[in-house]
Amino acid sequence: MKKVSIIDVAKHAGVSVSTVSLVLRQKGKISEATIGKVNAAITTLGYVHNVAAANLRANTSNLIGLILRDFSDSFSIKVMASIVQELEKQGYMVFLGQPLNDGEHLERTLLSFKQQGVAGVIYLASDTRAASLPEHIRHCPLPLVAVSQSLLEEKCNLVMRDNRQAANLAARYLIERGHRNIAYIGGRDGCRIREQRLLGFRSAMTQNGLVWREEYSPACTDDTQAAAMATRQLLEKNNTITALLCHSPDAMIGSISGIHQVGRTVGKDVFLTQQVALIGFEDMLHVNLTSPSLTYVSSASEETGRQAAGLMIRRLKEPDLQTQRITLSGQLIVRESA
Repeated sequence: MKKVSIIDVAKHAGVSVSTVSLVLRQKGKISEATIGKVNAAITTLGYVHNVAAANLRANTSNLIGLILRDFSDSFSIKVMASIVQELEKQGYMVFLGQPLNDGEHLERTLLSFKQQGVAGVIYLASDTRAASLPEHIRHCPLPLVAVSQSLLEEKCNLVMRDNRQAANLAARYLIERGHRNIAYIGGRDGCRIREQRLLGFRSAMTQNGLVWREEYSPACTDDTQAAAMATRQLLEKNNTITALLCHSPDAMIGSISGIHQVGRTVGKDVFLTQQVALIGFEDMLHVNLTSPSLTYVSSASEETGRQAAGLMIRRLKEPDLQTQRITLSGQLIVRESA
C-alpha cells in the first residue's frame, strides 16, 4: 500500500501543500473552514504526520528529556506525572530516562537524549544528601531545569520545595493549639531535607519563646519499624511530648505504632495527656482511610511539575532568559491527627 503523503492530503482537501503544513504545525492564520477540510482529508486518507522528520527539517524539536532516578519516591512520581501532563498540553512529548547511577549510566542517558534530538532536559534530583547536581548534569549542553526536594547550591534553573517553611508552618500550628513539647521523628543524619525542616522547626520554637531540645529530633532510617522504635524510645523517656512532626509517610505510620506501644493514642486534643498529635510532610491521601485521618503539609508536587514544565518552555522560547530559582511553599491540610 502506497504511503499517504502531505501532497495527497493537499490534493484531497483542495489546498496547497504549504497550507497543510501550516495546519499540521498549528502556525499561520488559517480559517476554521480550511482547517476542517485539511483535518477531514487527514482522517479519510489515514495520513500520519512524522513529527520527528518535520522537526529535523525545521531544526526544532518538541521532545523533552526527563530524568527520574528513583521510581520508589512518591513525590518524584507525582512531579513526573504533572510535568508530562503540562508539556503535552503545550504540544511537547517526553522521552524518559532512568539511569542507574550518576556516572556512566547518566552519561549514556544524556547521549541517548542527544541522539533523539531532545530540545531540553528536566532532571528530578534524588540524592537528598548532595548539595550539588551530578557532574554530567552540571555540564549538560542542552537547556536544563532541575527539580529538587532540598536546597541545591547550584546556579541553574531550579524548582524546589521550601522545607524550612513547611516545618515552620507545621510547628506554628501545633504551638497555636497549645502544644509546648514537640518532637521531630525520622530522616537520616545528613539528609538535607531533614536539616532544612529542623531549621524551620527550631525557628518556630524560638520565635514563640519555647526551648529547643536536640534530643527531641531523633534520626532514623526510612522505614516504619525504625520510626516505630525511635518514637517508642522517645516517648518512654519524655512522656510530656504531645506532638510529633513526621519526616515521611513511613515515619508517620511507624510513629502511630510507637505511640500505641507506649499506651497512648493519636489525636489533636492537647488537654488529653494520653493523646499525641501527628503532622506529616507529604500528601497523605493514600493512608487517610485510617482513623484518625492524617494532618500534613502538602508537598506541592503537582505545582512543582507545572512550574518545571513552564520554566522549560520559557527557556526554549527565550534562550537568553536569566537563570530562575523557584521555591514552592506547602499548604497545611488539617485533618484529625493534629
